[in-house]
Amino acid sequence: MTTNEQNLSPLKPTDRIQSLDIMRGIVLLGILIMNINGMGLARAYADPTISGGYTGWDLTTWITANMFFEGTMRALFSLLFGVGMYILLDRLEKKGAGIKAANIYFRRLLWLLVFGLIHAYLLLWFGEILYNYALMGFLVFSFRYMNPKTLIAIAAFLIIAGTTWDYFDIKSDLEFAEQAKIANQYKSEGKELTDDLKEASKKWEAMQNKRTPASIEEYNENMRKDYFSVVAFLAPFNTKFNEHDSYRYDLWDVLSMMLLGIALFKLNILSAEKSFKFYSVIALICYAIGLSINYHETKLILDNNFSYSAFAKSFYTYQLGRVPTSLGHVALIMIFCKLPILRWLKTSLSAVGKMALTNYVMHSVFAMFIFTGVGFGLFGTLQRHELMYIVFAIWIFQLIVSPIWLKYYQFGPLEWLWRNLSYLKRHPIKR
Repeated sequence: MTTNEQNLSPLKPTDRIQSLDIMRGIVLLGILIMNINGMGLARAYADPTISGGYTGWDLTTWITANMFFEGTMRALFSLLFGVGMYILLDRLEKKGAGIKAANIYFRRLLWLLVFGLIHAYLLLWFGEILYNYALMGFLVFSFRYMNPKTLIAIAAFLIIAGTTWDYFDIKSDLEFAEQAKIANQYKSEGKELTDDLKEASKKWEAMQNKRTPASIEEYNENMRKDYFSVVAFLAPFNTKFNEHDSYRYDLWDVLSMMLLGIALFKLNILSAEKSFKFYSVIALICYAIGLSINYHETKLILDNNFSYSAFAKSFYTYQLGRVPTSLGHVALIMIFCKLPILRWLKTSLSAVGKMALTNYVMHSVFAMFIFTGVGFGLFGTLQRHELMYIVFAIWIFQLIVSPIWLKYYQFGPLEWLWRNLSYLKRHPIKR
């Protein structure tokens, strides 16, 4: 089979799978519920006692996010990315693209990696994930021909491997916490500390110093400075994430979900083709398992007053909670896609999903102007529940603007740029 460059073009709007776009739109909006905490508060993404409040509505906000959104939106985002890259390759290969398919695929990932670095360092979001997706996307290429069962088995293996690594890290954290406790007791009793206890005490004090009001206010002030000062302040955080998290977490957290996503797509689960009964059973089973574990973790943390040890112990079952809950979300979203209701909302969510890259980066642009000294400098001034007002405002904006944009243009601006760079040719953007 032969082909030419003119046949190799981005997916047409009429060829898209609506359920994937709707799901991508929901996940894109949902992930902001988690990200906004890092965008607007100092060191309080997981622990609400550090900043942002942990009583009343702030506590309710934290519990809701911890139960339903922590880890699950990231999992679904990864799942959808894997599906998207698989569809790209599959479509190109069916057109007889040959080696050109690989060229387009890897150029696409290389530019995504560049976008990720720009997003993190210049658009000031140190929690960005495009860089990580690009790295894991390079590995996805080798798994595209595998059958669903094999993909699920590999994903399960990766999750188990990551959980095993987590187990030993958690065990080490708990031992450290116990040593720090003993060291503090020895100090109060005037006893001499061993070298190990001195080291644990020093490390514990450094951790506690980062939680002090003075340290948090210093962090807040750094985030409210001018643009280049904030770039310099966040650069070490970005470097740490890129150097450490990529090898420590991405294989088990990101790649596993990408492979699982491809498997679910090959099984026709993500195209809303299964029956209502199928999705309802999946939702009930997965939510029963996932939310029960998430409730146990949340209760453990609350019962122990957000202690360091409680947070550490809650991660023993992290993957056991987030993966089933994520699959429950998938089933519920597919049911929503199949129901003949709220067509206007589906249209808006689909538009948000079609412009996922643009809308994702737009979150950071909004955050930069709202929270840093580039704009209003509100970093650290809002409580956790008040950040949700900003989330809802961004949701409304993107749900309104995205379909309007796509009424006149074929792609979002960043999607259009990404396609041009991937295919090495300029595609028309206007309809």
